[in-house]
Amino acid sequence: MNIKHMIDFNDLSPEQWNEIYTLAKDIVKCPARYSAALRGKVMATLFYEPSIRTQMSFQTAMLRLGGSLIGFSDPKSSSVSKGETLRDTIKIISNYADIAVIRNPIEGAAYAASLYSRIPVINAGDGGHLHPTQTMTDMLTIGREKGRFEGMSIGLCGDLANGRTVHSLLKAFSRFKNNTFYLISTQSLRLPDYFKKIIAESDNKIIELNSLDECISELDILYMTRIQRERFASIEEYEAQSGIFVLTADKMSRAKKDLTVMHPLPKVDEIDPDVDDDERCRFFAQAENGLYVRMALILTLCESNPFKLTAQKYELPKERFCKNPRCISNHERYLPKLTKTTSDGEICAYCENLIK
Repeated sequence: MNIKHMIDFNDLSPEQWNEIYTLAKDIVKCPARYSAALRGKVMATLFYEPSIRTQMSFQTAMLRLGGSLIGFSDPKSSSVSKGETLRDTIKIISNYADIAVIRNPIEGAAYAASLYSRIPVINAGDGGHLHPTQTMTDMLTIGREKGRFEGMSIGLCGDLANGRTVHSLLKAFSRFKNNTFYLISTQSLRLPDYFKKIIAESDNKIIELNSLDECISELDILYMTRIQRERFASIEEYEAQSGIFVLTADKMSRAKKDLTVMHPLPKVDEIDPDVDDDERCRFFAQAENGLYVRMALILTLCESNPFKLTAQKYELPKERFCKNPRCISNHERYLPKLTKTTSDGEICAYCENLIK
């Protein structure tokens, strides 16, 4: 399988995803078979913002494949604190490791790193943009719980504006048909228009709602998300949005008997503790699935790239081209102007915002 990096789930062909999905299911059944698969290999985990599940699941995945680890969980403990660029960091890491996992609060950071990397780069979350390995986790969970990816009613509730897990999952589901997505959020936390367009152009339906009560009885899957404090400019803005959507036992009593409740975690106050023990809540099993699918992805990338990659050379940009202040191109100013053409016009290749 010829895969160099994992930046966006939709970079995978359906066949490539099916191979990783099948491998992950085999690892679930026979983990011991893979216990020495990557002996002698080194993974670098470069986490520029806090994480427990994603970072630890990646680290555990590599250890269970027989590999070893280097990296940092706080940029203050690395040369980043001295002003080192992302480009220089990944070039240095490419000398030491065989694969790199990057989480960064700036949108497009993992893609930018992949431009200069001689080893495979995995995007472990870039700001509010994408989180492809969480999508793989979610897809494995849905596949194991429902046995299908089409013909379902799926509710997504909470912070849909900044939720990279929601964005990645919806992009993934644009490949499938006949699903109805209930988007439940406040007006200010609505899903960005360009993600709505992706779904609208696929054979799926969107219904935007202000209340979970309006659709709870219709859902096959409910994907809850927290209101993300770190994405708000002030505590006042955050508190104005938090606590509005809460999944309670009363709401669950009106849901289908085979409803699957998912959550990328961490959860704060959006799921009542009384609901945790409901057998329809699968978020802890979902987190475990993340270990297996990340093992499958790491193994696939290492086997696909047994030798160092060839890093390309790029011309310095002549001017700023992306107006998104959260885009990596406005933080690492040496990055080349790279764009994609869509039906709406030219978009930034890093953060996918429209270039006006």
